[in-house]
Amino acid sequence: MRYQNVLIEAFGYELPSRVVTSEDLEDRLEPLYKALRFQKGQLEVITGVQERRFWKPGFQMKDGAVAAGRKALEETSVSSDRIGMLIFGGVCRDHVEPATACAVAHELQLGPETQIYDVSNACLGVLNGMVQAANAIELGQIDAGLVVSCESSREIIDNTIARLLAHHDMNLFRKTVATLTGGSGAVAVLLVHKSLSRGGHRLLGATARNASQHHGLCLWSPMTEIAPRGEMALETDSAAVLQNGVILGQKTFDAFRKNLGWSKDLPDKIICHQVGATHQRSILKALDIPVEKDFTTFAYLGNIGTVSLPITAAIADQREFLLPGDRVGFLGIGSGLNCLMLGIEW
Repeated sequence: MRYQNVLIEAFGYELPSRVVTSEDLEDRLEPLYKALRFQKGQLEVITGVQERRFWKPGFQMKDGAVAAGRKALEETSVSSDRIGMLIFGGVCRDHVEPATACAVAHELQLGPETQIYDVSNACLGVLNGMVQAANAIELGQIDAGLVVSCESSREIIDNTIARLLAHHDMNLFRKTVATLTGGSGAVAVLLVHKSLSRGGHRLLGATARNASQHHGLCLWSPMTEIAPRGEMALETDSAAVLQNGVILGQKTFDAFRKNLGWSKDLPDKIICHQVGATHQRSILKALDIPVEKDFTTFAYLGNIGTVSLPITAAIADQREFLLPGDRVGFLGIGSGLNCLMLGIEW
């Protein structure tokens, strides 16, 4: 996939006010730690995550997505009636149906001709939505597309802690420790045709690969081994996800650079999906990318699923890590396994 007419015009994001440290979670897990003879501080050592955020109880995903969407639109001269496509890309949704995007579009007062729908693809939902909006812009079907997401980790972390306290089982801890890294937040990405842009970032192309034989390595479902009574649970084979994800990442990255015609010294900067310290070290080593080219937020935001990569890019832009002229790679990977990489000229 290559693009000539698409720019990322603006980002918007929203973060919950409540900060939850890894020490806070370990305080709640004290009986488990005593039973398994863990030392305090292990969660941060294992994952590199110091803190994450929680929305208030009962918070709706549409509200976070609307807040982020409004911020993105306020950054531009693009009016809401020019938005031809609104995609909600989150894993967390307010209802099975209708699409959460419908409530977001209503609150943002988008026009009756706007295409409105949800996209679900684990942690890649926002990147998939960006590609779909970019394709429609490139084909001349729409002038602008808005991709939004909002994720919440409170409920799944609460369920996991309750399960761990009930069983004091090492194998269960291994399957669920990745869940404890989860964070909460909302993000919006506005893509436009170059004729509407006032200084956006040019989207150059995208490359996708999959290793769907590994679809069972990470499951968020009420139908897993660790949730026999039907409660929602997130079960992850972290070691296998890392091993096979790195292999898929290498294959995708090679194809990605070939697709864009980039030499081995490019990209200049990268933004990866924010999993944790071990994942960062492994993927940078496998792709032979210096750590100086990477910008991370997982230490203080955790893994916010679909929100993680775009919100990290927005923060990197605000902090002037991403500079005009930089060739930037968005390197996304999600359960399935699926990998999607986007190239941008900042």
